[in-house]
Amino acid sequence: MTESDDRPPLLVLLGPTASGKTSLALDLADQLPGGGELIGADSMQIYRGMDVGTAKPTPAERARAPHHLIDFVDPHHDRFTAHDWVTRANETIEDIHSRGKRPIVVGGTNLYVRGLLEGLLDGARPDPELRARLETQDDRALRSALEAADPEAAERIHRNDRRRTIRALEVFELTGTPLSRQQVQWNDRVINPRFASRVICLDWPTETLNQRINARVKAMATSGFLEEVRTLGEQGPLSPQAAKAVGYEELAAHLAGQSTLEEAIERTKIRTRRFAKQQRTWMRRFHAVEGTLRLDPTEQQPEQLVLAILEWLGEQSGMSDKKKPGS
Repeated sequence: MTESDDRPPLLVLLGPTASGKTSLALDLADQLPGGGELIGADSMQIYRGMDVGTAKPTPAERARAPHHLIDFVDPHHDRFTAHDWVTRANETIEDIHSRGKRPIVVGGTNLYVRGLLEGLLDGARPDPELRARLETQDDRALRSALEAADPEAAERIHRNDRRRTIRALEVFELTGTPLSRQQVQWNDRVINPRFASRVICLDWPTETLNQRINARVKAMATSGFLEEVRTLGEQGPLSPQAAKAVGYEELAAHLAGQSTLEEAIERTKIRTRRFAKQQRTWMRRFHAVEGTLRLDPTEQQPEQLVLAILEWLGEQSGMSDKKKPGS
């Protein structure tokens, strides 16, 4: 994808958790001329077996339109980075375009979306000699060094995540600036897409979204979430990244006898609401970007939202009246 690309702009549908992104994206895929295909931009929906707790698209939803970049990483062993996702996303976008379809990126993982649109924070090029030296140190020594060099990064990086710990130390030694500070500077930049894109942001009122989140977590609790966490645990320890997923960590603690089920569910609701707040904060950076549409889903019915998007794109529906959204 380049600035001179004569293909339609990339569509990116953003929204906090429980904002109805998948449903709207499917309605939009139905209506776009030639049809659309969805590309997940969710750092937890990539994992196989983590279905209920990540609100992964259902089999019925997947049957409506092809879904990409979900359900393909082993949560117990595989290491998967934002660089990996951006590489695969670019390849997937090219493939979808080659078949005459429209790719729709759907998600709420900041690092994935910004990495796709802007390119990822480089930090510093890997230094093989420095990395080899760091690799000779045990986990405790590496952790102590990171806590001294970059306390903020140490808070975010799981103490068992050796790869990310080494990378943070490498960046610090090569640049003299903590990785966490560089990431803050990158996050504070105005979004500057590197290729043609049209971004749609779903802006729910906070109280309404919180009610949706509480209802979703409650529904998850009665739809096999606990059994899913138990099964995953029986298969072996989750990778550090997967283990920190919202709800999975809380329910794993319950299964370990550290809380009641009711406490685990309530903590999941609280943490999900906090996560949604963080998502809304970074999404605001898109509001001033040319080619961004903000929608309040409480003001229009789903079919009206789709028609508003098509009008904004300057495109006609690719479906007959019999298959209009909501019909």
